[in-house]
Amino acid sequence: MPDQIRRLLRHLALDLGPLRDSRDFRLLMASGVITMFGTFITAVAVPYQMKQLTGSYLAVGLVSLAEFVPMVICGLWGGAIADALDRRKVILLSELGLLVTSGALMLNALLPHPQAWVLYVVGAASTGIACLQRPSMEALIPQVVRHDQLGAAAVLTSLRWNFGAIVAPAVGGLVVTAFGTATAYAIDAFTFLLSLVLLWRIASAPAAEDAEPASLRSLVEGVRYAVGRSDLMGTYLVDIAAMVFAMSTALFPFLADELGAPGALGLLYSAGSVGSLIASLTGGWTSRVHRHGLGVILAAALWGVAVALAALAPNVWVVFACLALAGAADMVSGIFRSTLWNQTIPNELRGRLAGIELLSYASGPMLGDARAGLMAQLRGARFSLGVGGLLCVGAVAALSLALPRFRRYDARTDEHALAEKARRAQASLENAASASE
Repeated sequence: MPDQIRRLLRHLALDLGPLRDSRDFRLLMASGVITMFGTFITAVAVPYQMKQLTGSYLAVGLVSLAEFVPMVICGLWGGAIADALDRRKVILLSELGLLVTSGALMLNALLPHPQAWVLYVVGAASTGIACLQRPSMEALIPQVVRHDQLGAAAVLTSLRWNFGAIVAPAVGGLVVTAFGTATAYAIDAFTFLLSLVLLWRIASAPAAEDAEPASLRSLVEGVRYAVGRSDLMGTYLVDIAAMVFAMSTALFPFLADELGAPGALGLLYSAGSVGSLIASLTGGWTSRVHRHGLGVILAAALWGVAVALAALAPNVWVVFACLALAGAADMVSGIFRSTLWNQTIPNELRGRLAGIELLSYASGPMLGDARAGLMAQLRGARFSLGVGGLLCVGAVAALSLALPRFRRYDARTDEHALAEKARRAQASLENAASASE
């Protein structure tokens, strides 16, 4: 029995290979941890300050709306420039831009009469810059991590995000209420300053000599490539369907009241991140999975089932458990999607496809919360939860049938995965030969 337990623990244990073997991946991870704390603190501070300045629910809600258009435009354009320019340079300039926006928010907060319009304008600018940077960040990972370690890198990246998502908002709440929004923005600016020091040490990642300049034509080429691969389309469509039909954070304030536990609202919001963190900590097994398409389908279906079960839960702790299970399933889906993307997309297209990926996983939750609110307006929060979860399962099943190549995807036999593996192996041999000369 002890031997079986040890084998199980080894199966679940995190694979730290990417951190051990890649200096640049270590720098990216360290930078991400530092800036994530600052970014989450600012995410708490901006709506808090808007509420202080206006006292308006609508004004607070419009902060997110102001960020939507920059997200769409800059996400796509960020993908184009990630394939056309040195990715390290894009990341550094974007990080500098984010430092400037944090400084602007801090200066506004220090004014005798802070201006609400600054929160909209600078918030939109900050979102736009972050979305310009994200595709270059995503596209750089396959360049600094070995092909066979990309699954492990996806797990480690998700662990970093989940740790920050649980701890940083709580820290942000304490900082904002105890020291004020100017201090929160100053901390955010300081994290970007530290991050710049780390990112500066990353090796240059220039585009290919024949790389197409960033343009509308290059964007269309990226979209055409994605549409031409049903396995990629499966990753986008299944995730969008899962989020649109089962995302329901907009219902949590109402659900907490129905459960007679309004003080547990924060617990409901943190449940998904707790589940995601557990999935990341025990996610070593995911790097041994090769049927990533089927893995995404099953995980997305489990996400829908868990949300539907939350509608039947009798108390807040059972709801918490269901939402944690949903968060774990969503994280597993994300790990498999990220692995499939990084193992199969050619380097010269990786940035543009990262821009499309950003839109797929960022727009779904926004639309999902709108769907949840509309359905709850008709029949209540539990109706919206239950029906949304069931619709998610049905939509995922339909997409599974409609996209057989996605369902049957296997990294061991897929032509794109094998081609990328061979290309990267050849590149490693050429680099080794050049280093020895």
